[in-house]
Amino acid sequence: MVEVADLVHDYGTQRALHGLCCRIERGSVTALVGPNGAGKTTLMRCIAGLEAPLSGRIAVAGIDVIAQPRESHRQLGFLADSFGVSTALSVRQTLCYAALAHGAAPEAAAAAVLPVAKRLGLTDLLDRLCGALSRGQRQRVAIGQALIHRPQLLILDEPASGLDPEARAGLAALFRSLRDEGMTLLVSSHILAELDEYSTHMLMLRDGQVVEHRALTVAVPAAGDRPPRRLRAGLLTAAREAQAWLGREAGLQATLVDAHTLELAFGGTDADQAALLARLIGAGFAVSSFAEQRENLQQSYLRSVAGAGAGA
Repeated sequence: MVEVADLVHDYGTQRALHGLCCRIERGSVTALVGPNGAGKTTLMRCIAGLEAPLSGRIAVAGIDVIAQPRESHRQLGFLADSFGVSTALSVRQTLCYAALAHGAAPEAAAAAVLPVAKRLGLTDLLDRLCGALSRGQRQRVAIGQALIHRPQLLILDEPASGLDPEARAGLAALFRSLRDEGMTLLVSSHILAELDEYSTHMLMLRDGQVVEHRALTVAVPAAGDRPPRRLRAGLLTAAREAQAWLGREAGLQATLVDAHTLELAFGGTDADQAALLARLIGAGFAVSSFAEQRENLQQSYLRSVAGAGAGA
């Protein structure tokens, strides 16, 4: 969906992006993370065609963003960190004008308003002036502007900034819904726990360069090419004895975490995992829990930071 190659961007004498390269898959939700000044907003604005890089190439849905910015804008929606809506316009007018700005015919623009308003919980506010809305409501209107033309790619810079917990939960539910419908999202936020609710990939920047870009969810590999998964087993008693027993299992490594917990590196299928649990219980061990452990976004980020620091 998005291809960025050798991207260089300067602000005066300050280089913000240093030959950055990345590829964002169609239908993914990529959490764009990194410290302040890493280049996240610059990258997003370049992808959205709002900044002109010094050199490099950007393509969105196969369209060259630098050579064909207007055409690329039809494929994407963008929500800036410092978003704005006209306080003198109603919600209906704001959404309709956004559709018109993206090239929709007047009838099509008017027809697009209600579905977007329903999706964002704005139906009862359509005839209210944006100046009379709360920050959370204005945020939803701004997202509606980015969605009104049904883009393939949605770019959001700090979309939950300043929102209360209820509004953040609603935003996360919306992004999950868009993800499930196949839309591609690129989301920047310092709230990693929130990003973890809907992200499928992590793209980490530092000093204008990619530190790490990888999937957060484990893809189903081809037969015979299954990577180990991390399992955690809780036992009421005899964890050390269970570790010794599991040591006789082929393709499995068991590590004692504490007196009641084992961590397993296991390369089998779901069916193999179920059979292993049955054998463990059948051997007389009192298993209180047995589940796969998924590294969350915060853990991924901190591990990447530590790895980048060690390699510096």
